[in-house]
Amino acid sequence: MINVAVIDYGMGNLHSVVKSLEAVNEGRARIMLTSDPEAVLKADKVVFPGQGAMPDCMRELNAHGLAEAVLASTRDKPFFGICVGAQLLFEQSEEGNTPGLGLFKGRVRRFADGLSDAHGRLKVPHMGWNRVFQTRSHPLFAGIEDGERFYFVHSYYFDPAEAVLTVGESEYPRRFSCVVGRENVFATQFHTEKSHTAGLRMMKNFLAWDGTVQP
Repeated sequence: MINVAVIDYGMGNLHSVVKSLEAVNEGRARIMLTSDPEAVLKADKVVFPGQGAMPDCMRELNAHGLAEAVLASTRDKPFFGICVGAQLLFEQSEEGNTPGLGLFKGRVRRFADGLSDAHGRLKVPHMGWNRVFQTRSHPLFAGIEDGERFYFVHSYYFDPAEAVLTVGESEYPRRFSCVVGRENVFATQFHTEKSHTAGLRMMKNFLAWDGTVQP
């Protein structure tokens, strides 16, 4: 049985993430919520959730001594970042001008004020169900239709320096990167654990994923 570590650094929908993984587990994995860097390093797969302000998340990650364990895990095992957990993988965020972990080149930017579409003014944060368009195939999209809706709550979005990092996009009102990935790492801006059927399917795909992506 494989061990899946859900990283607990005090910031995120931790119990919702654990429950969503357990709901699709089918006995294939041991799901553990942990703040122990050693447990993260020993796990076969890692889920890195996050919620709240990025400066607070980065501070708590460092306070728990987990930053190095996160980066080490991105090098050699299936790794799933969710929301701020995904944003932390970039070099820098405009939220508090916060340095991230630097796994992905690029920045996390705030939606501009005064956004609007054909229906009128758009609010920031972007909150609610929005379509996700798959820009390339990925094992975690298996069984999920292109344009499926996922649940978002965010004021900041990924701005990858390399277009190849983007795996999925959404619109608010312009297209923006909302899923990024490279090799064994996959990360979403939306809350997978709050995205009902599609989110559960993505979690199930992650539990089955061996960390490889076909070219």
